[in-house]
Amino acid sequence: MNLIVETLALGTPGGPRVVVKDTLDVAGYPTRASSRALADAPPARRHADVVERLLANGAHLTAKVSLHELAFGTTGLNRYQGTPVNPRYPALIPGGSSSGSAAAVAAGLADFSLGTDTGGSVRIPACCCGIFGLKPTYGRISRVGVMPERSSLDCVGPLAASLPMLGKAMTLMDPTFQPLPVPESASLAVLRVTAEPEVEQAVAGALFASGLALTDMRLCHFDAAYAAGMTVINQETFLACEALLASGKVGADVAQRLIAAGQTTEAELAQAERIRRAFTAEVDEVLSSVDVIALPTMPAVPLRLEEATDTRAVLGMTSLVRPFNLSGHPALTIPLTTANGLPAGLQLVAAKGADERLLAVAERLLLNVYAASGATPDPFAGDAP
Repeated sequence: MNLIVETLALGTPGGPRVVVKDTLDVAGYPTRASSRALADAPPARRHADVVERLLANGAHLTAKVSLHELAFGTTGLNRYQGTPVNPRYPALIPGGSSSGSAAAVAAGLADFSLGTDTGGSVRIPACCCGIFGLKPTYGRISRVGVMPERSSLDCVGPLAASLPMLGKAMTLMDPTFQPLPVPESASLAVLRVTAEPEVEQAVAGALFASGLALTDMRLCHFDAAYAAGMTVINQETFLACEALLASGKVGADVAQRLIAAGQTTEAELAQAERIRRAFTAEVDEVLSSVDVIALPTMPAVPLRLEEATDTRAVLGMTSLVRPFNLSGHPALTIPLTTANGLPAGLQLVAAKGADERLLAVAERLLLNVYAASGATPDPFAGDAP
């Protein structure tokens, strides 16, 4: 499957089976980020903080898995490592950059996995592969031992086939995470965005079936926040990977994107930071009066493999997720299925630090959807009515 890069047997046999993206350090094994430029990387000297915590809390770490090279792409295609097969939708991209993390869960090879999300890299592959993915509040999960070393956007986050398992993952990752009871009701602000009709219909159907209080809203700085997020990730990733680019061993698609990223100016970065402040305040204001913001995860269904060869040309698939990396709010994708049987996602966003509330509201929404449809929860049924 071009999926497993290291087979492991660490932690507690019989504990939750976990795989981690190969940007997280595991002591004794190299961190290669699915790049030929890191083929000769030395073994890590210690576990990443989050890996250490998982092992201390009874998880069974079974593998490191592949990704879009250097975590700098959204499709999951990797000419060097190979592209993981999307287990449920093999003609479609697995999504990136945490492609292996999503594919492993969708294939039943792990109870949950860890990915990283700098511009949608947990939520996009989770959506593509028909599973759940959480980007926690920025800074809530330690990034010590995670590549790149410095980022103002990136978050380590779990992927799982069910919400309860996603919550279990958070309890093992974060000593401060305290699951909340499922609320009887919740209020959602539905963000109006541009998406393909079949995605809009899947999202609207799930929201209507939830029976929760819905209000329409817009965010004035949303589109600008997407562009600003691109500016920040370009500058930070170029700084982290400039030496690797000079090796001449980075794949052509990622190398071209890095070269372009190196043209980011200080003026552009300063403007991006102004947008960050304005957009964050705007989102904070909305979330002061509702529990969560709801919107699609992706603006269209995932691309077919043959349509996704130009990494830079398909970055628009992150247009609805990247703004919340810029603002730092926790964001969750819930898998849906369109009328044509293709994957889509409902994204829920909560106030900073309200990760527990986010998962509890998502559980209420899904319970109501299941009740309205007469369905039995099935981790691979798409959770659509």
